[in-house]
Amino acid sequence: MLLKMVVEGHVELAQPVGSKWLSEKNAISWSSSTIRHELAQLEELGFLNHPHTSAGRVPTDAGYRFFADSLLREGAPLARRSRFEQELSTMRREVDAAMRATTETLSQVTDLLAAVSAPPLHTATIKHIEVLLLQEQVALVVIITSTGAVSKRAFTFDEPIDAGLADWAASYLNERLAGTDLGALTLRSKLDSPELSGTERSFLESIAPAFSDLAETVEQTVYVEGTARLLSSRGFEEVGDINNLLRMLERRVTLLTVLRSALDQPSVYLSIGKENEAPELRSASVVAASYGLGHRTLGTVSVIGPVRMDYRHAIASVRSAAHALSGFVEEVYE
Repeated sequence: MLLKMVVEGHVELAQPVGSKWLSEKNAISWSSSTIRHELAQLEELGFLNHPHTSAGRVPTDAGYRFFADSLLREGAPLARRSRFEQELSTMRREVDAAMRATTETLSQVTDLLAAVSAPPLHTATIKHIEVLLLQEQVALVVIITSTGAVSKRAFTFDEPIDAGLADWAASYLNERLAGTDLGALTLRSKLDSPELSGTERSFLESIAPAFSDLAETVEQTVYVEGTARLLSSRGFEEVGDINNLLRMLERRVTLLTVLRSALDQPSVYLSIGKENEAPELRSASVVAASYGLGHRTLGTVSVIGPVRMDYRHAIASVRSAAHALSGFVEEVYE
């Protein structure tokens, strides 16, 4: 109980917690000397640190870990209808909009940096196709996926392209390919039909790489909100710690690697301070949960912030967001 109070006090006060402050709490009936003895014991166990001789204690990474693990064991129930579910109820099967809304809401309610990874590419489908003439001999194929990702690829021809042919191709491709998985082996074969003329077949063969290479050309999307909150955070001890996080955000591949760590976790994924493998996160904590369909995970919902964060609120918020997204994608994918 004492460790719990020190952690919560450190989060609230943003400074070391002393025995006098603890003795004034109604939940503790011990004397100041007993409290000091217990604090010394917790320090010997590695849960607390003593910055200065006359100062109070601050939790170590291990202390925060012990506290956070106790919260995970509690398994607090989700709210009957969370703010995340209310936001997603207006999305009308738009996965991209749902991801953005979840990320923005999560950052707002936690006052932390929020990051949400979109479903992996092999679970996405083709939603819409456009074939546009950029010049007389240049056609642009635009493919929009069910997750909101966009692929654009230009093709140059030796002869001018008939505008009617481009319009026909867009209509034909939407009819044949809409709803097809990005990684489907039959994707290219669906472009052909015995009813096609020689000109139509030749044009489709020329732009076929836009579809056969689709899974390689569309990058997995990660949505991030709250960079300004990160910059204004008072939980980081050094300015360099924030700069490290900002550099990580610029290299999305590092962020995606961190988020993938939560995909196989049955509950909430939690990595505190030096537990993080990425050097940029050694002064931060990551709280994340996966969302998906039943036992099939599709992506991750997470918050990133200083080690001194409100873990109870962060865990509850991440779990609620993941639960709401799971309900949303169930309607879209099933």
